[in-house]
Order: sequence, then structure tokens, then C-alpha cells
Amino acid sequence: MSRTQQIGNLVGVALPFVGLVVAIVLLWNSAVDGIDLAILGVLYLLVGFGVTIGYHRLLTHRAFATHKRLEYAFAALGSASLQGPVLDWVADHRKHHAHTDTEGDPHSPHAGEGKGLRGLFHAHVGWLFETQGQADWRKYAPDLYEDPGMRKINKLFLPITAVSLLVPAALGWLLHGDLAGAARGLVWGGLVRIFLLHHVTWSINSVCHFFGRRRFDLDDHSTNVAWLALPSLGEAWHHNHHAFPRSAQHGLRGRELDPSAWVIGGLRRLGLVWNVVQISPDRQRARQAPAGRQAPAPS
Repeated sequence: MSRTQQIGNLVGVALPFVGLVVAIVLLWNSAVDGIDLAILGVLYLLVGFGVTIGYHRLLTHRAFATHKRLEYAFAALGSASLQGPVLDWVADHRKHHAHTDTEGDPHSPHAGEGKGLRGLFHAHVGWLFETQGQADWRKYAPDLYEDPGMRKINKLFLPITAVSLLVPAALGWLLHGDLAGAARGLVWGGLVRIFLLHHVTWSINSVCHFFGRRRFDLDDHSTNVAWLALPSLGEAWHHNHHAFPRSAQHGLRGRELDPSAWVIGGLRRLGLVWNVVQISPDRQRARQAPAGRQAPAPS
């Protein structure tokens, strides 16, 4: 990874943290209201679904099909998360599945950087300064690399990032009616939103390969983490996902809440998506650990 990339990632990690500190100060002094929190919540969901539905389930795993324009829209929303250009994100994640928890996995807490807390730190944030964006597009994301529209969105990553900060500032100005409101919109809907989405997404790489429950017979360390399911919009059913990577639904049981799957289901009913990959109960039972016991992680 080049020095420029490392510096860019450092800014991308540190700046939202600064925004969080500012937000805590504002909250302490009551300089926050329902408008600020609404801007945060709406943009968190829109951009979050850009990652979970767009970057992940659609573009990485092709869990469903949709119109090219909607595909591009999801790619742009995912870019607004400041988690990397679309080709980098998809290639890194496909490489993760190709080498899960073994040498070559870009962000495993069990390979490369050792085990324990050091490995957990590497999987959560350390990998951003070592292996992020290094997966070969031609090898791991040839479908996106050969798509001129996706390559253009990939090149527009920095302008999209700027827009994702200007939009909440503009909303804050319009709804509050002054520059102080614009600043609050920028802090809550921009920096805090990025900080929260960053660490929720990174927790899938770290927490969901370190703590949690398992039920399928897999050779990796992936886990399901129920308390992280709603903040991650369903991504924390990560063990289920590794058992069936192409499934559009990660919460495979009724009590496994999966907002991303709910949105995909709504889009299907509207006729906007089709060929949605679903996993039958029989396939799930066939992959389950013997005698219904919780499947142990490999030693």
C-alpha cells in the first residue's frame, strides 16, 4: 500500500472520530435536536443500505438482479460511506471469501497478524493501513472492472464523498435556517454517520470472526452476533452468510432480524429486483452441524 493511500485512510478514520467528539460536546451542551438526529438517521439508513444491499449483496455476491441504473445508484450510495471505491470494496470482500481466516484474507483476526487482541485490532482497523484496496480488480472483480459505468463511479469516489458531506450540511441549513444548523448537519449527518457506519461495518470483519454463535459446519471462524444485527442492517448474521454467500437474506430464521433483506423483498414486490437467491430449509438443515449442536470454530 502506498504512503498516499495510508495517509488517505488515516484521514478517513480520524476525521469522523473528531466529528464524534464534536457531537458529544454539542450533545453535552444540548446543541442537538430532532432535526439533527433525523438527518443522521435517514442518511445512516440510505448510505448503510448502499453498503449492505449495494456493495455487498448485489455487487459482491450477485444475490439478486436489478436494472443497471439502480445498480449504479447503489454503488454511488455505497461510495458515500467512505469505505473505499466500489471496485476496491468488492475485490477485497471477494478475496476475503476466497481465503477466509487463512493467509490471503485481507482482514482476518486469525491470519497474518496473529491471534488475540492484535489480530482483532488488525481485522477491525489495522488492515486499512496494510491490505485494504490491494486485491486485484481483474482477478476478484472482473465483472465490475469491465463495466464502464462502474469504473466511472470508482473514479468519482472522492467527489461522491464530498457530496455525502455537503448534503447533510445543506439539509441542516435548510431545516434550521442558519449556518450553525449547516454545521450541525455536517457533524451529525456527515461525520458522525460516517464514524458509526465505519465501525459497524468493521465490526463484521472483527467481532463477527471472533465472538458469537455458530450452527453450520464451516471451516472458518465466522459467527452470528445478534446484538449487532440491527445496527449492521442484518450483516451481523455473518456465519449464516458464510454458509450461503449468495443468499439475499442473512437472517435465516424468523427471529434473525435483517432489514436489508426486508428492503430487497420490498423492491422485489415493486418489480425493481428479481432472481433473488433464497436458501430452502432443506439446504440449511443439510449444512447444519451434527445433532444440532453449535458448530465449533476450527482450532
